[in-house]
Amino acid sequence: NLSALSLLQFPFGRRLPCDIYWHGVSFHDSNIFSGQVNKFPGMTETVRKITLSRAMRTMRDLFPLEYNFYPRSWILPEELPLFVAEVRTMKDSNPSWKPTFIVKPDGGCQGDGIYLIKDPSDIRLTGSIQSRPAVVQEYICKPLLVDKLKFDIRLYVLLKSLEPLEIYIAKDGLSRFCTEPYQEPTLKNLHQVFMHLTNYSLNIHSGNFIHSASANTGSKRTFSSILCRLSSRGADVKKLWSDIISLVIKTIIALTPELKVYYQSDIPAGKPGPTCFQILGFDILLMKDLKPVLLEVNANPSMRIEHEQELSPGVFENVPSPVDEKVKVAVIRDTLRLMDPQKKKRKDTQSGGALTALSWSPVPRVTPESWHVLCVLSGMAQPMNKLISKNQISCSLEDSPERAPGASEEPLDAVPGPEAALPSLCLKQVFPKYARHFSYLRLVDRVAALFIRFLGVKGTTKLGPTGFRTFIRNCKLSNSNFSMAAVDILYIDITRRWNSMGIDHKESGMCLQAFVEAFFCLAQKKYKALPLHKQVLSLLELCECRLAAVPGKRLVWGCG
Repeated sequence: NLSALSLLQFPFGRRLPCDIYWHGVSFHDSNIFSGQVNKFPGMTETVRKITLSRAMRTMRDLFPLEYNFYPRSWILPEELPLFVAEVRTMKDSNPSWKPTFIVKPDGGCQGDGIYLIKDPSDIRLTGSIQSRPAVVQEYICKPLLVDKLKFDIRLYVLLKSLEPLEIYIAKDGLSRFCTEPYQEPTLKNLHQVFMHLTNYSLNIHSGNFIHSASANTGSKRTFSSILCRLSSRGADVKKLWSDIISLVIKTIIALTPELKVYYQSDIPAGKPGPTCFQILGFDILLMKDLKPVLLEVNANPSMRIEHEQELSPGVFENVPSPVDEKVKVAVIRDTLRLMDPQKKKRKDTQSGGALTALSWSPVPRVTPESWHVLCVLSGMAQPMNKLISKNQISCSLEDSPERAPGASEEPLDAVPGPEAALPSLCLKQVFPKYARHFSYLRLVDRVAALFIRFLGVKGTTKLGPTGFRTFIRNCKLSNSNFSMAAVDILYIDITRRWNSMGIDHKESGMCLQAFVEAFFCLAQKKYKALPLHKQVLSLLELCECRLAAVPGKRLVWGCG
């Protein structure tokens, strides 16, 4: 419970500042000026299907082999003609290719509005596609099956810090099963959602859904039980786990540039404000060859640890879900342990130390599923009138013996005091632990740093024409072949096109994605003989070198 973590809870807030604020939905649930908040500003917008697809496409353009774990995607409605043309070209070059595609509404959740098609002409071109943009992706037709059923994996990832980047992955997750035996998609079975869609919120309405108290049976199981089953069949589980860690790190690297723009807008440098952390839900599908494929990232993964059971028509009872309890309680408990600001003080004093103040959002703002887990952690009464034992929240996957120098991953059991009785951490640090393997991918991060530097006005997320011209001048990118008039035309053309896509009309100017496109364009003009990632790297090094020589006052003046 929370006393074991040396935490005092304030479910309705308090007048004095708290150390940790636990918001139910977003960073903006309430105005916070200090401490730590469990949401990043802009995270919900950043992981929406369209924004995620754009970010992954940018990274795939730079590093095609490293980012082949995300399905090929097209954005509707603006890329519908491109989608039709590319599918026609692929079919002409390979007449035997019989693709299936999946259409997902941009803001959809819990399987809402998702459907499968065999041909671009099958897209439902109603008024809703204009008012509700969507992503269409290649459907994975050959997934790994267990008990003849398709399933996906929900893994919980803690983004502990954005700068410096620090990522943890839970050692266990959930495996969520379809409820009808899988068959490759045909025109006859495309509509059978219980066969093709793994969403728990859909399959729970199937007559075949099985609620199980066991971790390795039923329609929702632990991921560790699947790994044990694969290992017994001779599968290379260590490689699979390594591939999943790689997928998670690369995905976070793709998302951080956009997050940093939102972060500086809500929490400008030099002004008082909280630090942020967030638990994300990664939905991953395994192919037959055990290659992991990213389906989507959820900014507010469900933390519900029980399900409703109908006792009689219209009468429901909340029933505990042991599988959910085992995974989710450990994730939240250990997130609080990692974020505890008093931890270092307790280590230094070798005593119980001060209690950390923890504030939940007011009840109306806390999602029911989050509240259930927090009640279990704090020992509050539950409808099931039951608390969780230490054995129930232990983790299944053994930690890797490898440890990065200085990594803050040692178990907290070594700390004297009440926390010594807790299990070892179920969250495994993967970044910066493995940073040396992935740092070369962070090119767009550096482009975003340039973008933020020239924004000029604190609190904005878009670059005006003066800021763009100042960037060109300070980096000395204009010349006889690329005049300032050409700079203005480049700015206007790219900004106008991105604004026409419906990207945030709250403020005018060039968004980060538009600036990245302009930067890539400049890099291709200047370094024509190199592959794209080397073009971008070369221009980055040139800009950073020239900006290092620019006096600070001159730069600020140039930004207005």
